[in-house]
Amino acid sequence: MLSVNDFKPEAVIVGAGEFPSHPIPLKWLEGCQRVVCCDGAADRYLETGMPIWRIVGDCDSLSPENSLRYAPIIRRFADQETNDQTKAALYLHGKGYNHIAIIAATGMREDHTLGNISLLIDYMRQGIDARIYTDYGVFIPVSGNASFRCPAGTRVSIFSFGATKFRAEGLRYPLHDFTNWWQGTLNDTVNDDFSIEADGDYLVFINYEK
Repeated sequence: MLSVNDFKPEAVIVGAGEFPSHPIPLKWLEGCQRVVCCDGAADRYLETGMPIWRIVGDCDSLSPENSLRYAPIIRRFADQETNDQTKAALYLHGKGYNHIAIIAATGMREDHTLGNISLLIDYMRQGIDARIYTDYGVFIPVSGNASFRCPAGTRVSIFSFGATKFRAEGLRYPLHDFTNWWQGTLNDTVNDDFSIEADGDYLVFINYEK
């Protein structure tokens, strides 16, 4: 059964979006030895004084000073067909680290936000268990049937990526096969757990407890 708090990431990816202030994403930073910054996000992250393990990306936006100072931990990938978040996820995957929390992936640029969130499905299809944690909740990619643990009254949204035969228990509103992303939003739980049955892939967004 999946939950917001029980995830145990082997690594944390820090993007260039809004840096979190909520205790849950900050907990992953404080408790993880492998913090990977996406390229230019490293400049801001290094100002926090928190430890960093790797800087990954094409490094076109990393400051010249930090490029020199942190050269031993920089991993450059010039591929322009993937963004820096994906470069970081694939780098970790290649090292055998497949349970990944991604923070600072949303905000600042709405187009980047949508792209970063949708990429969770691609990562899942490659065997990477990655989640995006924001200041408000968590995006979890799912394939097929899944169960979730969270208090009754928790706000939940479901985004289909071609999944069909949706059915749910423990949600206020029944699910059906969606033809547009908005159709699975603004649901909430009526029990302390809920389950979804489906054929195919989808994203679940769970708001943090109040």
